[in-house]
Amino acid sequence: MPATPSPPERQTVDVDGHRLVLTHLDRVLFPGTGHTKAQLLHYYAGIAPVLVPYAAGRPASFVRAPDGTAGQRWFAKRPPNGTPEWVTTVEAGVHEPEDYVVVDSAATLVAMANLGAYEIHVPQWTAASGPDGHDRLVLDLDPGEGADLVLCCRVAERLRQFLDDDGLPSYPVTSGSKGLHLYVPLEPGTPEAAAVGYAKALAGRLQAEHPGLVVATMARSARPGKVFIDWSQNASAKTTACPYTVRLRDIPTIAAPLTWSEVAACRHPSELSFTADDTLARVAADGDPLAPLASSTGRGRIP
Repeated sequence: MPATPSPPERQTVDVDGHRLVLTHLDRVLFPGTGHTKAQLLHYYAGIAPVLVPYAAGRPASFVRAPDGTAGQRWFAKRPPNGTPEWVTTVEAGVHEPEDYVVVDSAATLVAMANLGAYEIHVPQWTAASGPDGHDRLVLDLDPGEGADLVLCCRVAERLRQFLDDDGLPSYPVTSGSKGLHLYVPLEPGTPEAAAVGYAKALAGRLQAEHPGLVVATMARSARPGKVFIDWSQNASAKTTACPYTVRLRDIPTIAAPLTWSEVAACRHPSELSFTADDTLARVAADGDPLAPLASSTGRGRIP
């Protein structure tokens, strides 16, 4: 994000016909870079057209950090205090139903960020289908100590071959941290057990093929120097960072969708690290490479 003049402390805006009073606009959320709340809100307002399709219809959870990365942060499921009454909420949950926000508009996205709910996480199922009706699968490639994003890219390419063989399209997204997410659009209503079982088997196949590079077990002691394929992200109780969300790291990096050619060309982690400003420019120039994931067509069936 480029440097901007000091913003006012508060400002009233209209977003999708909803009046929002934006507050603490000059608050520095990322002390290492000086990025302010005003800049983060600017990003979310601009990226909303491509972010919302991946969150709409899904019960959203948030990482909240009202004072930025130097302050307290926590994972929140329930709507934040001060949530506007027009924000869509749903009662959902795996064990006990709770109220969740549904990020289904630019206004909701900006309203949540205004309340300090900066990082958005969603499950692989919609509120309409329920926890046992998944419509996408995700493989979370997490590099252990001594491994990096470049190795994640090589693992992702091999996973893509496995998925292609099973007739399943796949789409890469940076985690916005150290790793990579690999998404697969599924026929709506796919049972949780089928999604988890397939993802676990896929991770096990790659571990068997490359035991020195890949691990599919949960034990952290097995991860140094390897890429952990976290298949458990497909459990209905789990959530994953929503594509295009800001991540609360030292710098405001984004869970940014990629092309497979970018994955193949990656030789250094910095090549696939994108800030908010980078991401807005990428979408403006080339559109959204993840768009098929939100489409109702081209969905695969787990074999």
